[in-house]
Amino acid sequence: QVQLVESGGGLVQPGGSLRLSCAASGSIFSINTMGWYRQDPGNEREYVAGITRSGSTNYVDSVKGRFTISRDNAKNTAYLQMNTMKPEDTAVYYCNADIQTEQRRLISLTYWGQGTQVTVSS
Repeated sequence: QVQLVESGGGLVQPGGSLRLSCAASGSIFSINTMGWYRQDPGNEREYVAGITRSGSTNYVDSVKGRFTISRDNAKNTAYLQMNTMKPEDTAVYYCNADIQTEQRRLISLTYWGQGTQVTVSS
């Protein structure tokens, strides 16, 4: 009933930029917090950034000052602008969102996207 689809991943050189998008679709009543996580082989999934419906943001220390999370509530979409990228940013990036569906408005469930690969390499 609800899908999250990430896009915008790819290959970028160190110091470059990418912008990820996460579009939510389906039977959505309200989207609360949206977030980005990342995972590279051999490591656990790591929190990157989050944004509340009202626009309050939070970042892991390693991306502060380089990444910016934003959202467009009218489009049910979150974005992650990544600047001054480093090789250690290489990972699969996942979007998640806490969503109340039309069928279950009193309950907020967490949904995940399928992930998009980001590779930072020269």
